Amino acid sequence: PNPVGLAAGLDKNARAVDGLGALGFGFLELGTVTPLPQTGNPKKRLFRFINEEALINRMGFNNAGLNEFLKNLSGRRSHVRIGISIGKNSDVPVEKAIRDYRTCLRAVYTVTDYVAVDISSPNTTGLFELQAEPLFSRILQQLKDEQAQLAQQHGLYTPIAIKLSPDLNREEIQRIANTLMAFELDGVIATNTTRLRPGVIAGTRLASEDGGLSGRPLLKPSTEIVRQLYQHLRGSLPIIGCGGIFDPEDAWSKLCAGASLVQLYTGFAYHGPALVRRIVEDLAGRAADSGTGELAAILAAVHARISTPNPH
Repeated sequence: PNPVGLAAGLDKNARAVDGLGALGFGFLELGTVTPLPQTGNPKKRLFRFINEEALINRMGFNNAGLNEFLKNLSGRRSHVRIGISIGKNSDVPVEKAIRDYRTCLRAVYTVTDYVAVDISSPNTTGLFELQAEPLFSRILQQLKDEQAQLAQQHGLYTPIAIKLSPDLNREEIQRIANTLMAFELDGVIATNTTRLRPGVIAGTRLASEDGGLSGRPLLKPSTEIVRQLYQHLRGSLPIIGCGGIFDPEDAWSKLCAGASLVQLYTGFAYHGPALVRRIVEDLAGRAADSGTGELAAILAAVHARISTPNPH
C-alpha cells in the first residue's frame, strides 16, 4: 500500500480496475457513478492545454449507471483498494439530490473501501450549491443517517469522504470544516476542478470554454485549500490532496500542507504510469532517509508544525 491514488473521472464505469490496479497506485477512485445512465454534456467537452499541462473538461458525469458499474466491478480480480465517487443525475433538482446520493451509497456500500461524495463538480448545474447552507448540513445529516443504517445492516463501516471545490473562500472553508467535524465525516477530498482561469490560461485560445480546469495551474490553489482545511480540522479527519500533481515535489507539497493521501489525474494523463512510480519511490526514499522507515511518522511530525489558523 502507498498513499498515491488515481482520482475519479478516468474509470467512470469500473471497466479498467485490473489494468489500473497493476500500475502501482495505492488506491483507485472509480466513477463518478449516478443512479441512472446518462450521456453527459454535448461534445466537444474536453480541451487540452499542452504547453500549460492543463485540461478543461465539461463531461457532466457521463456514465453507464449503477447497474452496469456494479456488474463491471464484480468481475475484477485486482485487490487494489478502491473508492467509489457518487453523484446525482443531471435532471434531478439540486434540492432533491440527496435521494440520488443515498441510492448510490446503498448500492456501493459493501463493495468499496470508501465512498467519495462529489458535491463540487462544476459541470452539473447547481451542484456547487450543495456546499452552501442549509443544503450542506442537510446532505451530511442524511448521508450519516444512511451510513449508520447500512453499518448496522451489514456489520461493516464504510467511510464517507466529501469532495470540495477549490473555488471556496476562507470563510466557506472554515464553515465547511466545522460542519464536517460536527457531523463526524470520515474524510475530505481537496479539490475538484476550478471554474477560474489563472493568468497562464486566461490568454489562451480555449480559455473561454466552459468547464472545470485541472492540471498544473491548479496545484497552488488546491494545495492552499488543503492547508486551510488542515488548520481547522487539525487531523480530526484525513484529507486527500488532489490537483496539479506532476512530480514528486508536487505530491510532497500536498502532504506537507496537511494531506494524508494524494490523487493524480491530469498529471497521469500527460505523463503516464511512470509518474506514479516516481512519486511512490520518492516517498519511500524520504521514509527510509528519516530513520523511521514510516511515511506516516514523517507526516505526523510535519503536520504538527502546521500553524494554527489566525483568529483574525
